[in-house]
Amino acid sequence: MELIVNGERKQVGATRIPALLDELGYEGSFFAVAVNREVVRRARWSDVELNDGDEVEVVTPRQGG
Repeated sequence: MELIVNGERKQVGATRIPALLDELGYEGSFFAVAVNREVVRRARWSDVELNDGDEVEVVTPRQGG
């Protein structure tokens, strides 16, 4: 399936957010995830089914100023 992740097209096998994060190598727990411009609460990550063509944004906190 093809998703757009942080603006880049990616071929992935994951159909749920936790599996996608794992497949893409994200580690830790400090993420915010939006699917098709809607923020998904962490408690619902396993409930949201990803579909071909979905736009996923994974945001991680950065330090700086």
